[in-house]
Amino acid sequence: MTELRQKSCRPCEGGVKPMSLTQARELMTQIPKWTLEETGPALFRTFRFANFYETMSFVNAIAYIANREDHHPDLRVGYKECVVRYQTHAIGGLSDNDFICAAKIDALEI
Repeated sequence: MTELRQKSCRPCEGGVKPMSLTQARELMTQIPKWTLEETGPALFRTFRFANFYETMSFVNAIAYIANREDHHPDLRVGYKECVVRYQTHAIGGLSDNDFICAAKIDALEI
């Protein structure tokens, strides 16, 4: 279990600076299957599944995590895949919350 999975998100309504790319790159070591989109900046990962049912089950699990943490991703859902993208919109960049939720989603993999 990574350190990030043990944390909980903290409310972020703006008024704080987004993390630097250096800080983001350091945290990427804890979520190596994700990609850092530096131009956003944002985190994203594509998950692939055998069928639509598995895809939607995964999306529902993400919804549970997002509501529990009160931090919500952008999702692109297709028949056999789901692209998950995190960025803290209130600050226009990345926060710890994005990395915490990405790590919790990684824990869903079987």
